[in-house]
Amino acid sequence: MENEQLTPGFIFESSWEVCNKVGGIYTVLSTRAKTLQDKLTDKVVFIGPDFWQGRSNPLFLEDRKFLAKWVQEAAKQELHVRVGRWNIPGRPIVILVDFTPYFAIKNEIYGTMYAKYQVDSLHAYGDYDEASMFSYAAGRVVESYFQYYLAGKVDNVVYQAHEWMTGLGALYIKSHVPQIATIFTTHATSIGRSICGNNKPLYTYLNNYNGNQMAQELNMEAKHSIERQTAHNVDCFTTVSDVTGLECEELLDKKCDDILMNGFEADFVPKATHFGKKRKQARAKLLEVANALTGAELDDETLIVATSGRYEFKNKGLDVFIDAMHRLAEHPELDRNVLAFIEVPAWQAGPREDLKSRLESGMIYNTPLENPILTHNLHEYDSDRATGMMRWLGMNNDKASRVKLIFVPCYLDGEDGIFNTPYYDLLIGNDLSVYPSYYEPWGYTPLESIAFKVPCITTSLSGFGMWANKEKGAQSHLEDGVEVIERNDYNFEEVSQAVCDTVLRMAQMNKKQSDAARKNAAALAEKALWKNFIQYYYSAYDHALQNMHTRMYLLNN
Repeated sequence: MENEQLTPGFIFESSWEVCNKVGGIYTVLSTRAKTLQDKLTDKVVFIGPDFWQGRSNPLFLEDRKFLAKWVQEAAKQELHVRVGRWNIPGRPIVILVDFTPYFAIKNEIYGTMYAKYQVDSLHAYGDYDEASMFSYAAGRVVESYFQYYLAGKVDNVVYQAHEWMTGLGALYIKSHVPQIATIFTTHATSIGRSICGNNKPLYTYLNNYNGNQMAQELNMEAKHSIERQTAHNVDCFTTVSDVTGLECEELLDKKCDDILMNGFEADFVPKATHFGKKRKQARAKLLEVANALTGAELDDETLIVATSGRYEFKNKGLDVFIDAMHRLAEHPELDRNVLAFIEVPAWQAGPREDLKSRLESGMIYNTPLENPILTHNLHEYDSDRATGMMRWLGMNNDKASRVKLIFVPCYLDGEDGIFNTPYYDLLIGNDLSVYPSYYEPWGYTPLESIAFKVPCITTSLSGFGMWANKEKGAQSHLEDGVEVIERNDYNFEEVSQAVCDTVLRMAQMNKKQSDAARKNAAALAEKALWKNFIQYYYSAYDHALQNMHTRMYLLNN
């Protein structure tokens, strides 16, 4: 009986990105929700911050009649919540909480957390207070909901908290509702990301870094402290990849109990009957914008390459991508046009009016616009790192060059003023995607790429790259659908050359070879569907519940 896997009767899950689309965690939660909802219908409740009081949020479908009696009871406890559904597949229950009232007592909250768990909030700054007050409010929501609906009626209740922003709430639940099993998932350590962001070598010296010391040096003490203490005090501590697991063990002094790899649902990928049409439309749009901007007449034989993600210049390998495209432009064996895009949101000031005018005319152009490397205006163009590196390398999309590199510094939400096409509806038009990351705990962008049958390049420092190699049982290559390039702290030149050589190899493939690579990419993506990856979550639920029952037994005896 002891070996029987325990499964949750009810799950609470909290994140800053519930109904709040700001990063990769939103994708993790929103794509996984349907798999959980199918198994535990309406016994999964997501808790997020309420930023939209008095304003419409298309991701949140409020229902004022749903759980109305508890909402009234919560209000008596000075908990102000709105209840409804998350407007995603599965339509799970969502509770959005107003956390602003707790700013008035934040010092009292911090004092209690220091006394109980040694959480150091003295050096807090920036978004620490906002995140912590949300986290505390989320803990209060779980406590109230549990006491009103679940206490004594539902066994095996789990609370999963994502990232340091929810740590305070997990610790609150351990103190106030100990019969709830707690899971803490870090998607990247705050101190690891900071080490990389400050251009310090992470991997060579990982075994020699002291997380607490580095947090003090890099002014990250408060975030590191809540992350570290939560990891040490929950029933189950998890992260998203083996590479980040090593980081946690060294910098947080805590080995992860489970690895929760990030899956996806294929419902956003067009079915076979529409796939070809969508791909053709995407390519036409990308080539049209390139012509209007650069004056180059690029036909459909052009190899279309792109990178995307957050604007973390070194961590996401944007510097490598630009350098590799420069090398490719000078490669004597390149005999095919290459159109490359950097699709990374920056501080942009709207679409270029001259480019808009050309696109609206519908004409074909043979002369470039001024500064033909940029689709949108930038507020601080002179200090922008991507365009600065392109200028330094002399990459100005000269008409004679085989390689055209274009920076798209906006969210591709379908309303950017130039493409007016959502990201996924452009991704499908790529021939190859490139993500030469230095710091990448998992890597959703390469996973999304192969889901659209677009082979990709990634590195051995990304969780996704490590998984691709593990699936193959050896180093994965372009012909397998994913090229995994070995990367470390010091081999920038080698990585850049390897990216250049891999893009060249793709450019030289015949149709049969490229079709095989596309087929293998899609087959690998199938293995990452949530129906396959959800097993890791059930392992974590079991781990947390087993520890909770042991803890409660000791508490009561």
